[in-house]
Amino acid sequence: MKLLAALIVSTSLITSAAFANVESAKEAAPAAPATPAATKVAKPDLNAGSAKFAAACAACHNADGNSAIPANPKLAGQHPEYILAQLQAFKSGKRPSSMMNGMVAGLTDEDMRNIAYWVAAQKPKAGFAKNADLVKLGEKIYKGGIADRQVPACAGCHSPTGAGIPSQYPRLSGQHADYVATQLTAFRDGTRKNNASMSQVVAKLNDKEIKALADYIAGLR
Repeated sequence: MKLLAALIVSTSLITSAAFANVESAKEAAPAAPATPAATKVAKPDLNAGSAKFAAACAACHNADGNSAIPANPKLAGQHPEYILAQLQAFKSGKRPSSMMNGMVAGLTDEDMRNIAYWVAAQKPKAGFAKNADLVKLGEKIYKGGIADRQVPACAGCHSPTGAGIPSQYPRLSGQHADYVATQLTAFRDGTRKNNASMSQVVAKLNDKEIKALADYIAGLR
């Protein structure tokens, strides 16, 4: 009996010691880091976007984003993700422009996002083609590409109507032909370098084909 009692006491002491060690280890262990909450992106402030657009952009792109100047792009109805990406590229210098680099220099990320979403919500005005002969060539390239030079059809990325694909490919329909031709030429000649895919595609086009594409795009609905 004495032996049994001694064993019980010994076991109890061992158990108590083990429990004390575990509790001591818990107290010594550093607390697990808190899981960071998911970063929330603030909803665009369209009123702020309207005000900032009026102050910084309307002189060149018109009050509603439908530029009346052929050299300046229409922004109304463009995908906001694309507009924001281009504003950021202008600000970082990845897309050089003597005019735009300076215009966006003072804009914050929030300003650019508000502007992008406000102007994207404006109704775009239709454009029109000017040269019937060029339009036929432009339509052929836009819809079918140029097989012998491995030029893909523009419609594959920008859709048959020029509506584009949000966050991936910009809306083209109704855009000024002068602006489109200037940008295509810049991609081809390497003065615009913020889209490697476009540079590769347009590298195989001549001046007439670029002009034809631009004229056809202007009249797309």
